[in-house]
Amino acid sequence: MNIWIIHGPNLNFLGTREPEIYGTQTLETINEQIKTYINEQRHICTIFQSNSEGQLIDKIQEAYQADVDGIVINPAAYTHYSYAIHDALKAVAIPTIEVHLSAIHTRESFRHISVIAPACIGQISGFGSKGYILAIQALENHLAERTD
Repeated sequence: MNIWIIHGPNLNFLGTREPEIYGTQTLETINEQIKTYINEQRHICTIFQSNSEGQLIDKIQEAYQADVDGIVINPAAYTHYSYAIHDALKAVAIPTIEVHLSAIHTRESFRHISVIAPACIGQISGFGSKGYILAIQALENHLAERTD
C-alpha cells in the first residue's frame, strides 16, 4: 500500500508551538513513529510538510499521478477555510483521512468547522500523534474492504 502523509502549516514548529495544546513531540519524532509503523506493515510512505497552501495542493495532485492508495492529511489552519484543498482532494478522489493532534471540537468555535472533512472518508481528532497511526489503520481497513 502506498500512503502519503501531508502536514500543513506550522506543524514544523511542533514541540515548540503551544505544547499545552499540541504536546512536546516534534514533527520529526511523529514522522519517525509513522515510518516505523509503515515499515512494520510493509507499506510505502511519502511524508511532506509545507506552510504553503499551493504546495499542499501540488502534493495532493502529485499523489494522483503517483497512483497513491491513500492520503492522511493534517491541513492545520487550512482546515477551516481552504476550499482549494477540499477541491484538490475531491478532484483526485484518493481515499483521505483528516487528522488533528488536538480535539478541534473542544477548542475555539472557528476550529469546529472543517471545510476539508466533506472531501475525506473520515476525520480523527484529539489523539495526538497516535491519530496518524489510527488514520493509517483506518485507510488499511477501508482499502481492504474495497478489494473484498
